[in-house]
Amino acid sequence: MNVPENLRYSESHEWILVEGDTGTVGITDHAQEELTDIVFAEPPAIGKKVAAGEVAAVVESVKAASDIYSPVSGEVIERNPAVELDPALLNTDPFGAGWIFKIRIANPAELSALKDPAAYRSQIG
Repeated sequence: MNVPENLRYSESHEWILVEGDTGTVGITDHAQEELTDIVFAEPPAIGKKVAAGEVAAVVESVKAASDIYSPVSGEVIERNPAVELDPALLNTDPFGAGWIFKIRIANPAELSALKDPAAYRSQIG
C-alpha cells in the first residue's frame, strides 16, 4: 500500500495530511483491517467545529459501528461524498480516495502531539 510519509497519526488510528492550514483526515489501513468490510460512512457536516479527540464522523462495518475522531481542533471545510456513496473506499484506498473530511486547523501546535510514521508503526506492532 502506498502510504505518504508526511502523514501524522492519532492514537485512535486516524491520519492527517497537512497542507498549509488545512488537514485531510482519514482512517489508517490498520483501522480498516480491524473494522473489516465497511458498509456505511457519515462524514461530518461542513461548518462543524470539533476539538482534537472529539467525534467527527461515524463508520459502520459488518461487525461494528466506530466513531472517527478529529486529530486536531478546527472547522470542517469539506466532506468526501465518495465515501458516502461507496464506503468500501475506506477498505480499498484508506490513504487516497477514502479520505473522510478536510478541516481548517485552529491550533497547529496540536500537530506535535500526533505520531510520525515510525512511532505509529511501533504502536501497531
